[in-house]
Amino acid sequence: MTEEDSGPTGVIRAAGAVVWRGTEPDLKVALVHRPRYDDWTFPKGRLKPGEHVVAGALREVAEETGITVTLGRSLPPVRYLKGGRPKRVDYWTARAVPTDGPAAPRRGDEVDEVAWLPLEEARRRLTHGPDAALLRALTAAPLATTPLLLVRHGRAGSRQEWGGDDDERPLDEVGRSQAATLAGVLAAYRPARLVSSPSRRCVQTLEPYAGETGLRIRLRPPLSETCYDRRKALRLLSRALASPWGTALCSHGDVLSELIAGAGSRAGDGDLDKGALVVLHHAGGRIAGADRYRT
Repeated sequence: MTEEDSGPTGVIRAAGAVVWRGTEPDLKVALVHRPRYDDWTFPKGRLKPGEHVVAGALREVAEETGITVTLGRSLPPVRYLKGGRPKRVDYWTARAVPTDGPAAPRRGDEVDEVAWLPLEEARRRLTHGPDAALLRALTAAPLATTPLLLVRHGRAGSRQEWGGDDDERPLDEVGRSQAATLAGVLAAYRPARLVSSPSRRCVQTLEPYAGETGLRIRLRPPLSETCYDRRKALRLLSRALASPWGTALCSHGDVLSELIAGAGSRAGDGDLDKGALVVLHHAGGRIAGADRYRT
């Protein structure tokens, strides 16, 4: 899912988040004040050309609030007209990561104040009607979730044209670009464990994020095409869903279809494109939300 603003009549794409901290009944959300409009709203902004919408949401929150977050499940997008053109703003829940300093905007004069408010006070202060619907969606499912990211490897050329062992088939130029984009998407969910099929194209898909974070990629043969073991693969899935640590798991299309079905998620309906991923948000061993993205 990338920028779709392709001309004067195209859809303007933007992204943001409802940033939260605390626990019920002491839950608070972050609102920003924009002096240009004299309004109170959630942090959001227009995507850069070619920017992935998930990475854009992470960037906009950081720029407008100075708050470090981990994205959670997606919220309903907000649509309206801007200068006669359709505009779509995608939103996510976003848990604030504790830091030593106070929230402070980092970019120019677009935002001059960040306020942490209880839900009811935030509802009263919000300027725009659609923002209230985001608050309702925020608490419609568990907030404190852990992500399991199921990633299909990036494009790796033709199986028929590759002369060697298929497990050694590398990513092509498009696949390497997908892996670089994926690193920015994974950063929004901050997985602490990386698990992969030993196939070269799967490992290479996770390498940019591993390089940025210093995380080790754990190789698991049951996730490969040549050594696939359904029972062992589903056991790996169950362990990831029971773990308190976020996990990114990279494998092959057919393998991932079975894993997604095994998790009881409908996000896997239809083939998962190369370089695409499904994010399962789980809490207490149950799936609280599922999102699907392309790179």
